[in-house]
Amino acid sequence: MDQINALKIRNKEESALCSGLYLVPTPIGNLRDITLRALDVLNACDVLVCEDARVSGKLLKIFDIKVPKKVTYNDHADDEVKAYILSLIADGKIVAMVSDAGTPMISDPGYKLVRSCVENNFYVTALPGANAVLPALQLSGFSTNSFVFFGFLSSKYNQLKNEVNKLNDINNVSVFYESPKRIEKTLLVFNEVMPDRKLAVIREISKMFEEVYRGTSSEILAQMAGKSVKGEIALVVDGCSDVQGEDYDLDQMILQAHKAGEKLKDLSASIASIVGMKKKDIYNHALQILEK
Repeated sequence: MDQINALKIRNKEESALCSGLYLVPTPIGNLRDITLRALDVLNACDVLVCEDARVSGKLLKIFDIKVPKKVTYNDHADDEVKAYILSLIADGKIVAMVSDAGTPMISDPGYKLVRSCVENNFYVTALPGANAVLPALQLSGFSTNSFVFFGFLSSKYNQLKNEVNKLNDINNVSVFYESPKRIEKTLLVFNEVMPDRKLAVIREISKMFEEVYRGTSSEILAQMAGKSVKGEIALVVDGCSDVQGEDYDLDQMILQAHKAGEKLKDLSASIASIVGMKKKDIYNHALQILEK
């Protein structure tokens, strides 16, 4: 409590926030992941825009923060609510926006409000902080050079299968959020569509029971068998690779396997698992090599 009081004193002495919209990240698990700057803004704001006032109220209570006004803004909010928030900023209010957990606008509502602030030349800033996407990417063990975040996968089988099929041609690592109730069904679809692709399932990021499963979909299903999988989940999918052979002499691998008597289909599968490429790309490339 002494630390919180010290922060409040520092806020009064040092904080000089201008009116505008402040996008404030909140912890996704461990409460100590909140930043000092986030506490500064929450202590200094005139209005808190939140998805659920009850959820945000619990966080404010833990850090002994009292906000003069709360406004609920979520997927069900209409244009009148947005107009009201904009009017508060126009009147010179400091408005902080939070989601129930994590960084605002990452699979959360809010972009329309930000867009309207930009159109009205209001001050907008985003504080860095807690989110599930980047820790999931780091814990996956996959390349972090480039990635794509897609949000939640579909809960409907046909649409889910179609979404997974599209990943066959994506070279980037892909990150999704998933429900613990649907993760097994989702992994079964991955096993059907791309059984050789490497995945990582990360649950309860930053919490006491944080856990990571890595491998192909079938390997992860085996690791999870008999366990009750609970909590928030991030699913990371390794990208496919172009036929480049940067780290391997791909042509030589194909020729050696062919000389050893391996059938084209079999050598394509085995080499694909080694170099992290799609079987069909290896197969097509092998056809070209062996025709010469």
